[in-house]
Amino acid sequence: MNKNIIYIVLAVFVGLFGGWLIFGGSQEELISKRETSEHEHLGNAIEKKWTCSMHPQIMQPEPGDCPICGMELIPANMDDEGLAVNEIKMTKNAMAFANISTTLVGDGKDEGSMKDISLSGRIRVNEEEEMVQASYFDGRLERLNVSYEGQDVKRGQLLATIYAPDLVAAQQELISSLSLMESQPALYKAVRNKLKLWKLTEDQINTIEKTGKVREYFPIYATVSGTVSEKMVAEGDYVKQGEPLLKLMNLNSVWVEFDAYENQISSLEKGDKISLTTNAYPNRSFEATITFIDPILNQRTRTVAVRATLNNGDGIFKPGMFVKGNLESSKGKEDNLPEAIMIPASAVMWTGERSVVYLKVNGDTPIFRMREVHLGSRNGDMFVVNSGLQKGDEVVTNGAFTVDAAAQLQGKTSMMNQNQEEEISSSEIGNMKMVLSDSFKKEFKSVLPSYFNIKNALVIGDVSGVSKYSKDFQNGLVVIDESDLHNIEKSHFSKIIDLAEDLVNSKDLKYQRDIFITLNENLVPIVMNIGKTDNLVYLQKCPMANNNKGAFWLSMEKKIRNPYYGDQMLTCGSIIDSIQ
Repeated sequence: MNKNIIYIVLAVFVGLFGGWLIFGGSQEELISKRETSEHEHLGNAIEKKWTCSMHPQIMQPEPGDCPICGMELIPANMDDEGLAVNEIKMTKNAMAFANISTTLVGDGKDEGSMKDISLSGRIRVNEEEEMVQASYFDGRLERLNVSYEGQDVKRGQLLATIYAPDLVAAQQELISSLSLMESQPALYKAVRNKLKLWKLTEDQINTIEKTGKVREYFPIYATVSGTVSEKMVAEGDYVKQGEPLLKLMNLNSVWVEFDAYENQISSLEKGDKISLTTNAYPNRSFEATITFIDPILNQRTRTVAVRATLNNGDGIFKPGMFVKGNLESSKGKEDNLPEAIMIPASAVMWTGERSVVYLKVNGDTPIFRMREVHLGSRNGDMFVVNSGLQKGDEVVTNGAFTVDAAAQLQGKTSMMNQNQEEEISSSEIGNMKMVLSDSFKKEFKSVLPSYFNIKNALVIGDVSGVSKYSKDFQNGLVVIDESDLHNIEKSHFSKIIDLAEDLVNSKDLKYQRDIFITLNENLVPIVMNIGKTDNLVYLQKCPMANNNKGAFWLSMEKKIRNPYYGDQMLTCGSIIDSIQ
């Protein structure tokens, strides 16, 4: 009986153990498989973008081949939140705490217009109203009645008392000539006129004649009214005839002097009305008239002085005050210039020669990416964007440095960490707007065949051919009439001519290809704005050229034939745009 109980208990244990081995192991394996499946699913959710190791700007939602070089795509380097290496995500609380705000490019809320010109300047003394009170005879100042600079002086006011030996002698001559008044009237008149030339009045001269007494100390009266800007003498000084005693300024009108940049000069002319504001009177605006534009450019600041005259009858404007001016250019209306893309200066960060902004890549989620931009002129607190942004882009305008600091902490691309190149927009060059006359367009089209010859020579590495065709290109450029071009267009055209000359003189293929990069940066925007061409022209780009920053060129062939690498990577590149 006891043996049976023991056998039954052993059988139960054996059964339980066998069941555990069979079903328990399967359950663990099932759980393990489930966890592995979930992990793989999560990994697939994160690594949902594929890129090319040679062309990191390529981002595809699924694996395949690179559309540029044909290499097999690899999973993009994404973080745990699915962000690319050049993207940073911030929480809404962090944005609110750091007071980060964004602006939509092209919404018109913060943008100015190139027809509306903003200038900064300061109040200056009207030099036309500056005067000097001089001494009209030699002598010693016994008393000076002007105590300080800034003191108001009225015409006829006693300014000083002077001892003048020459004046004493002249008074004695006048008294002596009285007895000769009838016999020698000319002598009498000459002595009297001498005293008048020394600014003695008729009453003073008549008093000397009547009393017959010589005055040793003589008063000096103000001949003009104004405010003392400088005391040039002190009591007890000896002064010479004509030596200035005081400088006076009349502040009933003042000058407002602005610094205008080169690109603004063409929009300014004498007679334009300019609206002024100043910190001293923030709720008021004033109007002045441009009366002078300096004909000489300041080579250090690259600006010209623009002067406006402002009525100051109330005396509220003080020399040295800072003011801001705004005017709507009459020339801007006539020229009908295209609307430029402008962003606030607060959005721009400078990294040496580069200027960058932070772009919000998702309208609903605070994800930001650093973007390099090429800026034009500054208009007040706004910058013109030549390339890098388009209308509809959303940029950080307040707190950009905070976003950059967060990128540094997360090891992302930032101002201090630029080892990883950010994506280069393929439309940066093609979207640059220019104003070109019909005659310029026609003449510029005529030199394009020489350009295509240069490009083809670079493809096959023909150094002498590049030099030869560049000479033809240069000869065609120098005869083009550029008088109708504006500042930006003229700058691009001048650089093209200079670079063509460099190509003519260069005998090194690598240097020629480097020059060709810069040549295209200036030439492509012009070609993209000249309208229809005789043949279909393709805008092509190699992302690896220019130290992986990308470089453009124009071609009449749809097939990629890379001028920057030739046989080494002949087909590396893609078509960005075309001109019909």
